Amino acid sequence: MTERIEKIRKFLEQSPDDCFLNHALALELIKNGRDTEAKPVFEKNLAFDPGYIATYYHLGKLLERLGEAGEAAAVYEQGIEQARAAGDMHSCNELQAAREDI
Repeated sequence: MTERIEKIRKFLEQSPDDCFLNHALALELIKNGRDTEAKPVFEKNLAFDPGYIATYYHLGKLLERLGEAGEAAAVYEQGIEQARAAGDMHSCNELQAAREDI
């Protein structure tokens, strides 16, 4: 386990539902080739806070790498809806482009 992953996990002991920390943990897991461990971390983020828009893009890309294109498209769609609701057109456009690339 990398030092960064260990540090993030220690922070999460104090704040287990912190979306930023969970997102950072999932990204570190991905950097270390641990996609299957990152997936439930992203899913936890969305279950806890569906408005945490950054998670949709990264979870969608992870699902694509895992060969789950249908699930990735559904995640992108949910993210597009959340981004529109938040008025975040940059993220909305990024998610639309990702969905179209599938």
